Amino acid sequence: MANYILLVDCKDEKGLIHKITGVLYNQGLNIISNNEFVEEEADHFFMRSEFTGEVNGDAIITQLRDTLSKDSNIKLIKQRKKRIIIFVTKEHRCLGDILIKNEYNEINAEILAVVSNYPDLESLVSKFKIPFYYVSHLNKAREAHEEEILEILEKCKPDYLVLAKYMRILTRKFVSLFENRIINIHHSFLPAFVGVNPYEQAFKRGVKIIGATSHFVTEQLDEGPIIVQEIISVDHKYTVRDMEQAGREVEIMALSKALKLVFEDKVFISNNKTIIFE
Repeated sequence: MANYILLVDCKDEKGLIHKITGVLYNQGLNIISNNEFVEEEADHFFMRSEFTGEVNGDAIITQLRDTLSKDSNIKLIKQRKKRIIIFVTKEHRCLGDILIKNEYNEINAEILAVVSNYPDLESLVSKFKIPFYYVSHLNKAREAHEEEILEILEKCKPDYLVLAKYMRILTRKFVSLFENRIINIHHSFLPAFVGVNPYEQAFKRGVKIIGATSHFVTEQLDEGPIIVQEIISVDHKYTVRDMEQAGREVEIMALSKALKLVFEDKVFISNNKTIIFE
């Protein structure tokens, strides 16, 4: 019997937990776990419930709509592997980590394909018997390049796109087609050192920690809701090259944690922030 997840967020009021769990109880469902949080400044309530049983989705949604305020956001999800496509350029480390974890069922995902604007990583991907699409960006307008990629995505119909060191800036039009469904790994502890050459920027600034940030992609470059941030300590002995090497390891950790949280439906997006139930 499949597990289900209910995600609810709405204006806070008394008795919300009782109301929501009451609907599940009346449907004869067994709650396995329950997490809730109130964002006091915004007076907003978030709740994630995982449960099992014979689920009548329409009945649950209807009862919740009748019970909760009209501004409530309600999402009922049947647990399954998320269908994902990974975007890469030439850097192999984050991709390799995802491929290995997927091979041993350590992430809740089905990798439909890997898309790249260079052919360099095809041999790695082929070892895992996953389709690899090389879509060159050379001598093409950004929009024309993305149209070719969209043809692939239309066939595959992914739930999420994972930018595993994909070194291309996506257009606003492309991002809008996958709102809150594109996950990126950025090579710095955002909002510090936005853009290119973050390790050189960090070296020149003499930082004592370096980090990586996994976030949802929005139309504003590197400003989407943050999912996970990881850091490590460095000192004056680190060269730019040392920082880059250490940073790659942090990037792998941050992206891996973020994918696990998102694929297990543990992340709410609230304005430009995330609420996470671990």
